[in-house]
Amino acid sequence: MLYVLAPFIGWLVSGTTKFIINYLRFGKDARQRVGNGGFPSTHTTVMVTTICLIGLQEGFTHPVFGLGVAVTFIIIIDATGLRRAVGKHAAILNQLAKEHSKAAENKPLRESMGHTKWEIVGGIVLGALLAFVLHTLAKLVPGLLG
Repeated sequence: MLYVLAPFIGWLVSGTTKFIINYLRFGKDARQRVGNGGFPSTHTTVMVTTICLIGLQEGFTHPVFGLGVAVTFIIIIDATGLRRAVGKHAAILNQLAKEHSKAAENKPLRESMGHTKWEIVGGIVLGALLAFVLHTLAKLVPGLLG
């Protein structure tokens, strides 16, 4: 059961952490910053929480752990490469729209889509910490992984 809950717990803790950080930095504008991008990387946290829990419970040589690491690398490459480039394109398109459009109803594109390396590191650290907490909890509560 804990293996199914681990990704959700990673998502919830990372999203909450990201919102709190954004609220402290930007106040009421924090709601507009909810979504892709920002510190910590929620995608990375979800994956690392899950695969580290598998590694801790089943062993770091287990084939599923290796598969999880491979998928995590793909997600990290996507977050730092493709989605970051999409955000840069959005910034340029927003600037062009502002300069050349007289229509006030144009809603700007979201520019914060990808992650910096530090945001990824934050997701890795948070995911590893959450996995350790869940692993410890599983030891204290027999049958939790059942």
